[in-house]
Amino acid sequence: MAAGRGARENLVIAGRAGDNARDMMPPAYRLAIPLLAALVAACTPFESLWKKPKSGEKPAAEAPAPPLLPLGEATHRFLLAPGQDVVGQVQVTVAKHEDTFADLARRFNVGYAELVRANPGVDPWLPGEGTEIVLPTEFILPDAPREGLVLNLAQMRLYYFPKPEKDAPKDAPIEVVTHPIGIGKVDWATPEGTTKVVSHVKDPTWTPPLSVRRDHEKEGDILPPTVPPGPENPLGRHMMRLGWPTYLIHGTNKPPAVGMRASAGCIRLYPEDIAQVYEMVADGTKVTVVNQPYLLGWRGEELLLQAYEPLVDDKRDWTDVPRELKQKLRKPKQPLWKKVAEHAHAIDWEAVSAMAAEPRGIAYSIGPGAGESRDLAAIVAAAPRVLNAIPAGATWNGVEDQYAGDPRFAKPDEETDTAASTGN
Repeated sequence: MAAGRGARENLVIAGRAGDNARDMMPPAYRLAIPLLAALVAACTPFESLWKKPKSGEKPAAEAPAPPLLPLGEATHRFLLAPGQDVVGQVQVTVAKHEDTFADLARRFNVGYAELVRANPGVDPWLPGEGTEIVLPTEFILPDAPREGLVLNLAQMRLYYFPKPEKDAPKDAPIEVVTHPIGIGKVDWATPEGTTKVVSHVKDPTWTPPLSVRRDHEKEGDILPPTVPPGPENPLGRHMMRLGWPTYLIHGTNKPPAVGMRASAGCIRLYPEDIAQVYEMVADGTKVTVVNQPYLLGWRGEELLLQAYEPLVDDKRDWTDVPRELKQKLRKPKQPLWKKVAEHAHAIDWEAVSAMAAEPRGIAYSIGPGAGESRDLAAIVAAAPRVLNAIPAGATWNGVEDQYAGDPRFAKPDEETDTAASTGN
């Protein structure tokens, strides 16, 4: 959403059955019911009433309970060794009957579109109890300088590279933090290029510009001149202004829209993610915005490709992805592409074409060192199964209301409770 253009996302209770039913029962039935109830309450198998165990025969053991799945690990913070291009790993969890993809996406810190892309054929509104869900929590880093903030629009993901310590060795690992983002919708595209963070604002006021107000009026949505801080504010609680005057990096009051094209050009994050990024990123930090739907990266000596569908307003010709990638191998300058060029003869270009035709956002092996990660079924089979719960070390604590606990934004009933508890 743009600061100068704005952003607003567009038990049935059974009655008593037959009060005279007991009076109509034969006496023998009335006597049998308490006996059966007692047996059930004691968990006594009926057959044990007449079947005696044979001499030396041990009672049948109860079937062991299935082992509990481990809690997943948060996949937003990593250390990068020199030459490392891939972080994280694919995981698999099991949907609960009430889950939607919006629920699962926030729980595991991925974007909505990332989850849809990785799980073709699964209903995002009702995956269904027991459905296995592939979590696309492995990422190839964009082809961009690893400094400051790097945003890949096609991937809908933000990467932050904090400055290394001054006395850190040149070959020391560097840190990277990554989160899903929402970006500008069609006709309100987020720009590409380089800028910087110029200021921070906590609990900002949103002033929708005239262009945005007119756009909403066409759909019968009349926007107010200003929206004060609070639950109705689409900027959320944290905002960072960019060197591009009308664009921001900010939170949101509609978390399900993260990982989608739903803003008027700005970059939005989950409330819990922007709260941390806001504190880590200083004014003056470089911001690089790229649009790379096809990412190549090395995992050791194995070359991987991660494919995303190009944005609908991407004007480049992606009809022949191998051809486009080969162009970068002619006079490579970056270490990544120099190494790729050296192994171009070993790249499976047919696999590249197939992945481009059906992008899943999963990193596949396409070149030297290719192993099981060349096959999606094998990747999913080898992925760790994790509990469908907030991972250990996650940024989110499960609280839906980002204003909870702040008396300035308390609801009327919460204000009453607070007054009563403090004696005021």
